[in-house]
Amino acid sequence: MNGQPQIVDKVLGWLDQALQIALGWLSSPAAWSQFALLAVAFLLARIIAARVTPLLTRLLTPPEGKEGIITTARRFGLRFLPLLMPLAAYGLTAAGEAVTRSVFGSGDVIAFGKRVFIFIAARILVQHVLTEPFLRLLGRYVVVPVAALYALGLLDDVTTWLDATRVELGNIRFSALALIRGIIAGSLLFWLGSWSNRQSADYIKAQKELRPATRELAVKAAEVMIFGAAFLLLMSIMGIDLTAIAVIGGALGVGIGLGLQQIAANFISGIILLVEGQTTVGDYVELDGGEKGTIVKMTARACVLETFDGKWIMVPNEHFITSRVVNYSDQGSANRYEATFSVSYDTDINRIPEIVEAAVAALPFVLKKPDGPDCELTGFGESAVDFAVEYWVNGIDDGKNKYKSPVLFAIWNALKAEGIEMPYPQRVIHHKGAVAPVSS
Repeated sequence: MNGQPQIVDKVLGWLDQALQIALGWLSSPAAWSQFALLAVAFLLARIIAARVTPLLTRLLTPPEGKEGIITTARRFGLRFLPLLMPLAAYGLTAAGEAVTRSVFGSGDVIAFGKRVFIFIAARILVQHVLTEPFLRLLGRYVVVPVAALYALGLLDDVTTWLDATRVELGNIRFSALALIRGIIAGSLLFWLGSWSNRQSADYIKAQKELRPATRELAVKAAEVMIFGAAFLLLMSIMGIDLTAIAVIGGALGVGIGLGLQQIAANFISGIILLVEGQTTVGDYVELDGGEKGTIVKMTARACVLETFDGKWIMVPNEHFITSRVVNYSDQGSANRYEATFSVSYDTDINRIPEIVEAAVAALPFVLKKPDGPDCELTGFGESAVDFAVEYWVNGIDDGKNKYKSPVLFAIWNALKAEGIEMPYPQRVIHHKGAVAPVSS
Protein backbone atom coordinates (compact mmCIF):
# COMPACT_ATOMS: atom_id res chain seq x y z
CA MET A 1 0.00 0.00 0.00
CA ASN A 2 2.43 2.56 -1.26
CA GLY A 3 1.61 6.24 -1.04
CA GLN A 4 -0.38 5.95 2.21
CA PRO A 5 0.25 8.49 4.97
CA GLN A 6 2.57 7.34 7.71
CA ILE A 7 -0.17 7.58 10.34
CA VAL A 8 -2.36 5.15 8.34
CA ASP A 9 0.49 2.64 8.23
CA LYS A 10 0.93 3.05 11.97
CA VAL A 11 -2.76 2.42 12.68
CA LEU A 12 -2.85 -0.63 10.43
CA GLY A 13 0.25 -1.96 12.19
CA TRP A 14 -1.39 -1.48 15.58
CA LEU A 15 -4.56 -3.25 14.44
CA ASP A 16 -2.58 -6.19 13.09
CA GLN A 17 -0.60 -6.38 16.34
CA ALA A 18 -3.81 -6.31 18.40
CA LEU A 19 -5.31 -9.09 16.25
CA GLN A 20 -2.27 -11.32 16.74
CA ILE A 21 -2.33 -10.73 20.52
CA ALA A 22 -6.07 -11.53 20.70
CA LEU A 23 -5.63 -14.78 18.72
CA GLY A 24 -2.75 -15.76 21.00
CA TRP A 25 -4.87 -15.15 24.12
CA LEU A 26 -7.79 -17.20 22.74
CA SER A 27 -5.54 -20.23 22.21
CA SER A 28 -3.71 -20.00 25.56
CA PRO A 29 -4.96 -21.77 28.76
CA ALA A 30 -2.94 -19.30 30.85
CA ALA A 31 -4.81 -16.42 29.20
CA TRP A 32 -8.19 -18.01 29.98
CA SER A 33 -7.24 -18.38 33.63
CA GLN A 34 -6.29 -14.71 33.71
CA PHE A 35 -9.66 -13.78 32.17
CA ALA A 36 -11.28 -15.77 34.98
CA LEU A 37 -9.24 -13.88 37.58
CA LEU A 38 -10.31 -10.59 36.01
CA ALA A 39 -13.97 -11.65 36.22
CA VAL A 40 -13.56 -12.64 39.87
CA ALA A 41 -11.79 -9.35 40.66
CA PHE A 42 -14.61 -7.39 39.00
CA LEU A 43 -17.34 -9.24 40.94
CA LEU A 44 -15.49 -8.90 44.25
CA ALA A 45 -14.98 -5.19 43.59
CA ARG A 46 -18.72 -4.72 42.99
CA ILE A 47 -19.52 -6.55 46.24
CA ILE A 48 -16.98 -4.49 48.18
CA ALA A 49 -18.31 -1.25 46.71
CA ALA A 50 -21.93 -2.23 47.49
CA ARG A 51 -21.04 -2.97 51.14
CA VAL A 52 -18.60 -0.14 51.82
CA THR A 53 -20.29 2.74 49.97
CA PRO A 54 -23.28 3.06 52.39
CA LEU A 55 -20.91 3.00 55.38
CA LEU A 56 -18.67 5.70 53.91
CA THR A 57 -21.71 7.76 52.91
CA ARG A 58 -22.99 7.81 56.50
CA LEU A 59 -19.51 8.55 57.81
CA LEU A 60 -18.77 11.41 55.40
CA THR A 61 -22.21 13.05 55.29
CA PRO A 62 -21.96 16.16 57.53
CA PRO A 63 -24.74 17.17 59.97
CA GLU A 64 -27.44 19.40 58.54
CA GLY A 65 -26.63 23.10 58.72
CA LYS A 66 -23.02 22.63 59.85
CA GLU A 67 -20.25 24.54 58.05
CA GLY A 68 -16.46 24.71 58.24
CA ILE A 69 -13.29 23.24 56.75
CA ILE A 70 -14.01 19.71 58.04
CA THR A 71 -17.53 19.83 56.64
CA THR A 72 -16.25 21.00 53.25
CA ALA A 73 -13.65 18.21 53.21
CA ARG A 74 -16.30 15.60 54.02
CA ARG A 75 -18.56 16.81 51.22
CA PHE A 76 -15.57 16.76 48.87
CA GLY A 77 -14.80 13.16 49.85
CA LEU A 78 -18.39 12.09 49.11
CA ARG A 79 -17.91 13.03 45.46
CA PHE A 80 -15.22 10.34 45.02
CA LEU A 81 -17.28 7.36 46.23
CA PRO A 82 -18.21 6.30 42.63
CA LEU A 83 -14.51 5.55 42.08
CA LEU A 84 -14.52 2.87 44.79
CA MET A 85 -15.49 -0.02 42.47
CA PRO A 86 -12.87 0.47 39.68
CA LEU A 87 -10.12 1.25 42.17
CA ALA A 88 -10.96 -1.85 44.23
CA ALA A 89 -10.95 -3.93 41.03
CA TYR A 90 -7.57 -2.46 40.11
CA GLY A 91 -6.15 -3.37 43.51
CA LEU A 92 -7.46 -6.94 43.36
CA THR A 93 -6.20 -7.33 39.80
CA ALA A 94 -2.74 -6.08 40.80
CA ALA A 95 -2.63 -8.75 43.53
CA GLY A 96 -3.80 -11.39 41.02
CA GLU A 97 -1.11 -10.35 38.54
CA ALA A 98 1.65 -11.28 40.96
CA VAL A 99 0.09 -14.74 41.40
CA THR A 100 -0.33 -15.40 37.66
CA ARG A 101 3.20 -14.31 36.84
CA SER A 102 4.59 -16.66 39.51
CA VAL A 103 2.41 -19.60 38.35
CA PHE A 104 2.26 -19.16 34.57
CA GLY A 105 5.24 -16.92 33.99
CA SER A 106 2.97 -14.54 32.08
CA GLY A 107 0.49 -11.85 33.04
CA ASP A 108 -0.28 -9.91 29.85
CA VAL A 109 -4.04 -10.46 30.03
CA ILE A 110 -4.36 -9.44 33.64
CA ALA A 111 -2.08 -6.42 33.01
CA PHE A 112 -4.45 -5.43 30.20
CA GLY A 113 -7.35 -5.80 32.65
CA LYS A 114 -5.64 -3.46 35.10
CA ARG A 115 -5.34 -0.83 32.40
CA VAL A 116 -9.03 -1.29 31.48
CA PHE A 117 -10.04 -0.64 35.11
CA ILE A 118 -7.97 2.56 35.01
CA PHE A 119 -9.93 3.57 31.88
CA ILE A 120 -13.23 2.84 33.66
CA ALA A 121 -12.09 4.94 36.61
CA ALA A 122 -11.26 7.82 34.24
CA ARG A 123 -14.73 7.63 32.67
CA ILE A 124 -16.44 7.64 36.07
CA LEU A 125 -14.22 10.53 37.22
CA VAL A 126 -15.30 12.68 34.29
CA GLN A 127 -18.98 11.72 34.29
CA HIS A 128 -19.80 11.58 38.02
CA VAL A 129 -17.04 13.20 40.08
CA LEU A 130 -15.95 16.35 38.27
CA THR A 131 -18.51 19.17 38.40
CA GLU A 132 -16.42 22.13 37.24
CA PRO A 133 -17.14 22.71 33.51
CA PHE A 134 -13.48 23.30 32.65
CA LEU A 135 -12.30 20.14 34.43
CA ARG A 136 -15.02 18.06 32.77
CA LEU A 137 -13.98 19.41 29.39
CA LEU A 138 -10.33 18.63 30.13
CA GLY A 139 -11.25 15.16 31.34
CA ARG A 140 -13.44 14.39 28.33
CA TYR A 141 -10.87 15.39 25.72
CA VAL A 142 -7.59 14.64 27.52
CA VAL A 143 -7.90 12.25 30.48
CA VAL A 144 -10.29 9.74 28.87
CA PRO A 145 -8.40 9.53 25.52
CA VAL A 146 -5.08 9.12 27.33
CA ALA A 147 -6.57 6.41 29.54
CA ALA A 148 -7.94 4.65 26.44
CA LEU A 149 -4.53 4.71 24.72
CA TYR A 150 -2.92 3.45 27.95
CA ALA A 151 -5.45 0.59 28.18
CA LEU A 152 -4.71 -0.45 24.59
CA GLY A 153 -0.96 -0.22 25.18
CA LEU A 154 -0.54 2.47 22.53
CA LEU A 155 0.32 5.42 24.76
CA ASP A 156 4.11 5.05 24.39
CA ASP A 157 3.89 4.70 20.60
CA VAL A 158 1.61 7.74 20.24
CA THR A 159 3.82 9.78 22.58
CA THR A 160 6.92 8.86 20.57
CA TRP A 161 5.22 9.77 17.28
CA LEU A 162 4.04 13.15 18.63
CA ASP A 163 7.50 13.86 20.00
CA ALA A 164 9.02 13.17 16.59
CA THR A 165 6.50 15.42 14.80
CA ARG A 166 7.92 18.93 14.50
CA VAL A 167 5.94 22.17 14.33
CA GLU A 168 7.61 25.20 12.79
CA LEU A 169 6.62 28.81 13.38
CA GLY A 170 9.16 30.89 11.52
CA ASN A 171 12.52 30.21 13.13
CA ILE A 172 10.93 28.51 16.16
CA ARG A 173 10.71 24.70 16.09
CA PHE A 174 9.16 22.46 18.70
CA SER A 175 7.50 19.06 18.84
CA ALA A 176 3.76 18.47 18.68
CA LEU A 177 4.02 16.75 22.07
CA ALA A 178 5.56 19.85 23.64
CA LEU A 179 2.81 22.00 22.13
CA ILE A 180 0.03 19.75 23.46
CA ARG A 181 1.72 19.48 26.84
CA GLY A 182 2.05 23.27 27.02
CA ILE A 183 -1.60 23.87 26.10
CA ILE A 184 -2.86 21.36 28.64
CA ALA A 185 -0.50 22.49 31.38
CA GLY A 186 -1.18 26.17 30.69
CA SER A 187 -4.96 25.69 30.75
CA LEU A 188 -4.81 23.70 33.97
CA LEU A 189 -2.36 26.04 35.69
CA PHE A 190 -4.30 29.19 34.89
CA TRP A 191 -7.57 27.54 35.89
CA LEU A 192 -5.96 26.59 39.20
CA GLY A 193 -4.65 30.15 39.45
CA SER A 194 -8.11 31.59 38.83
CA TRP A 195 -9.68 29.23 41.38
CA SER A 196 -6.97 29.99 43.96
CA ASN A 197 -7.38 33.70 43.33
CA ARG A 198 -11.13 33.52 43.94
CA GLN A 199 -10.66 31.51 47.13
CA SER A 200 -7.97 33.81 48.50
CA ALA A 201 -9.98 36.92 47.57
CA ASP A 202 -13.07 35.60 49.37
CA TYR A 203 -10.98 34.75 52.44
CA ILE A 204 -9.23 38.12 52.55
CA LYS A 205 -12.46 40.08 52.04
CA ALA A 206 -14.03 38.17 54.93
CA GLN A 207 -11.41 39.58 57.34
CA LYS A 208 -13.47 42.53 58.55
CA GLU A 209 -10.83 43.63 61.07
CA LEU A 210 -8.66 44.82 58.16
CA ARG A 211 -9.21 48.20 56.54
CA PRO A 212 -10.95 48.03 53.13
CA ALA A 213 -7.83 49.43 51.43
CA THR A 214 -5.66 46.80 53.12
CA ARG A 215 -8.00 44.04 51.98
CA GLU A 216 -7.94 45.30 48.40
CA LEU A 217 -4.14 45.55 48.44
CA ALA A 218 -3.85 42.01 49.82
CA VAL A 219 -6.21 40.70 47.12
CA LYS A 220 -4.16 42.35 44.36
CA ALA A 221 -0.87 41.11 45.82
CA ALA A 222 -2.22 37.56 46.05
CA GLU A 223 -3.45 37.75 42.46
CA VAL A 224 -0.05 38.90 41.16
CA MET A 225 1.80 36.19 43.11
CA ILE A 226 -0.56 33.39 42.05
CA PHE A 227 -0.53 34.15 38.34
CA GLY A 228 3.19 35.00 38.40
CA ALA A 229 3.94 31.60 39.92
CA ALA A 230 1.66 29.91 37.37
CA PHE A 231 3.49 31.65 34.51
CA LEU A 232 6.94 30.67 35.80
CA LEU A 233 5.84 27.08 36.35
CA LEU A 234 4.42 26.91 32.82
CA MET A 235 7.71 28.17 31.40
CA SER A 236 9.53 25.44 33.30
CA ILE A 237 7.11 22.72 32.13
CA MET A 238 7.51 23.76 28.50
CA GLY A 239 11.29 23.65 28.86
CA ILE A 240 11.79 27.37 28.26
CA ASP A 241 14.91 28.74 29.92
CA LEU A 242 13.81 31.13 32.65
CA THR A 243 16.72 33.42 31.80
CA ALA A 244 14.74 34.29 28.68
CA ILE A 245 12.34 36.14 30.95
CA ALA A 246 15.01 38.82 31.30
CA VAL A 247 14.81 39.37 27.55
CA ILE A 248 11.02 39.47 27.75
CA GLY A 249 11.27 41.95 30.62
CA GLY A 250 13.53 44.17 28.56
CA ALA A 251 11.13 44.07 25.63
CA LEU A 252 8.26 44.85 27.97
CA GLY A 253 10.19 47.81 29.35
CA VAL A 254 10.67 49.15 25.83
CA GLY A 255 6.95 48.66 25.17
CA ILE A 256 6.06 50.58 28.31
CA GLY A 257 8.44 53.34 27.34
CA LEU A 258 6.99 53.63 23.83
CA GLY A 259 3.28 53.14 24.18
CA LEU A 260 2.14 51.85 27.55
CA GLN A 261 2.92 54.83 29.76
CA GLN A 262 -0.71 55.36 30.70
CA ILE A 263 -1.25 51.71 31.57
CA ALA A 264 1.88 51.70 33.73
CA ALA A 265 0.89 55.00 35.36
CA ASN A 266 -2.59 53.71 36.16
CA PHE A 267 -1.20 50.45 37.55
CA ILE A 268 1.28 52.23 39.82
CA SER A 269 -1.37 54.78 40.83
CA GLY A 270 -3.68 51.90 41.82
CA ILE A 271 -0.96 50.45 44.07
CA ILE A 272 -0.40 53.89 45.67
CA LEU A 273 -4.14 54.28 46.32
CA LEU A 274 -4.32 50.88 47.99
CA VAL A 275 -1.19 51.45 50.09
CA GLU A 276 -2.23 54.91 51.29
CA GLY A 277 -5.83 53.91 51.95
CA GLN A 278 -7.11 57.48 51.60
CA THR A 279 -9.58 56.35 48.94
CA THR A 280 -11.14 52.91 49.07
CA VAL A 281 -14.21 50.86 48.17
CA GLY A 282 -17.38 52.36 49.65
CA ASP A 283 -16.20 55.98 49.63
CA TYR A 284 -18.29 58.65 47.94
CA VAL A 285 -15.93 60.85 45.92
CA GLU A 286 -16.08 63.78 43.53
CA LEU A 287 -13.28 64.54 41.05
CA ASP A 288 -12.27 67.80 39.39
CA GLY A 289 -13.60 66.48 36.09
CA GLY A 290 -17.11 66.32 37.54
CA GLU A 291 -17.25 62.55 38.05
CA LYS A 292 -18.82 61.63 41.36
CA GLY A 293 -20.23 58.51 42.90
CA THR A 294 -19.52 55.64 45.27
CA ILE A 295 -16.42 53.51 44.60
CA VAL A 296 -17.70 49.96 44.11
CA LYS A 297 -14.55 48.37 42.67
CA MET A 298 -10.84 49.10 42.41
CA THR A 299 -8.94 47.33 39.63
CA ALA A 300 -5.33 47.50 38.48
CA ARG A 301 -6.30 50.05 35.81
CA ALA A 302 -9.26 52.05 37.10
CA CYS A 303 -11.76 52.67 39.86
CA VAL A 304 -15.43 52.01 39.17
CA LEU A 305 -17.80 54.71 40.45
CA GLU A 306 -21.50 53.99 40.77
CA THR A 307 -23.66 57.09 40.49
CA PHE A 308 -26.97 57.49 42.28
CA ASP A 309 -28.84 56.92 39.03
CA GLY A 310 -27.24 53.48 38.61
CA LYS A 311 -24.57 54.33 36.04
CA TRP A 312 -21.02 52.99 36.34
CA ILE A 313 -18.13 55.32 35.54
CA MET A 314 -14.63 53.95 34.89
CA VAL A 315 -12.14 56.51 36.23
CA PRO A 316 -8.42 55.81 35.57
CA ASN A 317 -6.42 55.46 38.79
CA GLU A 318 -4.06 58.24 37.65
CA HIS A 319 -6.85 60.80 38.05
CA PHE A 320 -7.03 60.09 41.77
CA ILE A 321 -3.32 60.93 42.09
CA THR A 322 -2.88 63.89 39.74
CA SER A 323 -6.17 65.79 40.30
CA ARG A 324 -8.09 67.12 43.27
CA VAL A 325 -10.47 64.56 44.82
CA VAL A 326 -13.21 65.39 47.32
CA ASN A 327 -13.84 62.36 49.52
CA TYR A 328 -17.08 62.67 51.47
CA SER A 329 -16.52 59.42 53.34
CA ASP A 330 -12.82 59.48 54.27
CA GLN A 331 -13.15 61.12 57.70
CA GLY A 332 -16.47 59.51 58.57
CA SER A 333 -19.95 59.47 57.13
CA ALA A 334 -21.26 62.74 58.73
CA ASN A 335 -21.65 65.61 56.26
CA ARG A 336 -22.91 69.18 56.59
CA TYR A 337 -25.47 70.74 54.24
CA GLU A 338 -27.22 74.08 53.95
CA ALA A 339 -30.80 75.09 53.15
CA THR A 340 -31.64 78.71 52.27
CA PHE A 341 -34.93 80.56 52.71
CA SER A 342 -36.29 84.14 52.98
CA VAL A 343 -38.83 86.00 55.13
CA SER A 344 -40.68 89.28 54.79
CA TYR A 345 -39.20 92.59 55.95
CA ASP A 346 -42.19 92.92 58.24
CA THR A 347 -41.01 89.89 60.26
CA ASP A 348 -39.31 90.06 63.64
CA ILE A 349 -36.16 88.42 62.33
CA ASN A 350 -34.75 87.88 65.83
CA ARG A 351 -37.26 85.03 66.30
CA ILE A 352 -36.25 83.20 63.10
CA PRO A 353 -33.12 81.31 64.31
CA GLU A 354 -34.86 79.81 67.33
CA ILE A 355 -37.93 78.70 65.34
CA VAL A 356 -36.02 77.22 62.43
CA GLU A 357 -33.31 75.50 64.51
CA ALA A 358 -35.93 73.78 66.66
CA ALA A 359 -37.91 72.63 63.59
CA VAL A 360 -34.83 71.23 61.83
CA ALA A 361 -33.45 69.59 64.99
CA ALA A 362 -36.72 67.67 65.37
CA LEU A 363 -36.07 65.77 62.11
CA PRO A 364 -34.85 62.21 62.87
CA PHE A 365 -31.92 62.23 60.45
CA VAL A 366 -30.40 65.54 61.66
CA LEU A 367 -27.41 64.98 63.95
CA LYS A 368 -26.65 66.76 67.21
CA LYS A 369 -22.92 66.02 66.82
CA PRO A 370 -20.52 67.38 65.68
CA ASP A 371 -22.97 70.32 65.80
CA GLY A 372 -26.71 70.88 65.82
CA PRO A 373 -28.65 73.01 63.31
CA ASP A 374 -27.35 76.58 62.98
CA CYS A 375 -29.57 79.26 61.40
CA GLU A 376 -27.75 82.39 60.21
CA LEU A 377 -28.74 85.68 58.63
CA THR A 378 -27.04 85.82 55.24
CA GLY A 379 -28.21 89.13 53.73
CA PHE A 380 -30.90 91.67 52.94
CA GLY A 381 -32.39 91.07 49.55
CA GLU A 382 -34.52 93.27 47.31
CA SER A 383 -37.78 91.70 48.44
CA ALA A 384 -36.94 89.69 51.59
CA VAL A 385 -34.46 88.97 54.36
CA ASP A 386 -32.28 85.96 53.48
CA PHE A 387 -31.41 83.18 55.92
CA ALA A 388 -29.57 79.84 55.75
CA VAL A 389 -29.67 76.91 58.13
CA GLU A 390 -26.73 74.51 58.34
CA TYR A 391 -27.26 70.93 59.55
CA TRP A 392 -25.31 67.66 59.80
CA VAL A 393 -26.56 64.31 58.52
CA ASN A 394 -25.13 60.80 58.47
CA GLY A 395 -24.82 60.24 54.72
CA ILE A 396 -24.81 61.87 51.30
CA ASP A 397 -27.71 64.08 50.23
CA ASP A 398 -28.48 62.38 46.94
CA GLY A 399 -29.93 59.17 45.51
CA LYS A 400 -31.71 57.15 48.19
CA ASN A 401 -31.04 59.85 50.82
CA LYS A 402 -33.07 63.02 50.31
CA TYR A 403 -32.35 65.36 53.21
CA LYS A 404 -32.80 68.87 51.86
CA SER A 405 -36.44 68.47 50.84
CA PRO A 406 -37.65 67.38 54.34
CA VAL A 407 -35.64 70.24 55.87
CA LEU A 408 -37.33 72.82 53.61
CA PHE A 409 -40.74 71.34 54.40
CA ALA A 410 -39.97 71.61 58.12
CA ILE A 411 -38.92 75.25 57.72
CA TRP A 412 -42.06 76.06 55.72
CA ASN A 413 -44.40 74.42 58.22
CA ALA A 414 -42.68 76.01 61.22
CA LEU A 415 -42.84 79.52 59.74
CA LYS A 416 -46.46 79.11 58.65
CA ALA A 417 -47.37 77.92 62.14
CA GLU A 418 -45.90 81.15 63.56
CA GLY A 419 -47.65 83.29 60.95
CA ILE A 420 -44.40 84.34 59.31
CA GLU A 421 -44.69 85.20 55.64
CA MET A 422 -42.32 84.23 52.84
CA PRO A 423 -42.97 87.14 50.42
CA TYR A 424 -43.23 87.12 46.67
CA PRO A 425 -40.58 89.13 44.79
CA GLN A 426 -41.56 92.79 44.61
CA ARG A 427 -40.59 95.40 42.03
CA VAL A 428 -41.16 99.21 42.08
CA ILE A 429 -41.40 100.71 38.59
CA HIS A 430 -40.84 104.49 38.05
CA HIS A 431 -42.06 105.83 34.72
CA LYS A 432 -40.40 109.04 33.47
CA GLY A 433 -41.71 111.34 30.75
CA ALA A 434 -45.11 112.78 29.72
CA VAL A 435 -48.07 110.54 29.53
CA ALA A 436 -49.60 110.45 26.06
CA PRO A 437 -53.15 111.84 25.93
CA VAL A 438 -55.92 109.37 25.59
CA SER A 439 -58.29 110.18 22.77
CA SER A 440 -61.98 109.93 23.49
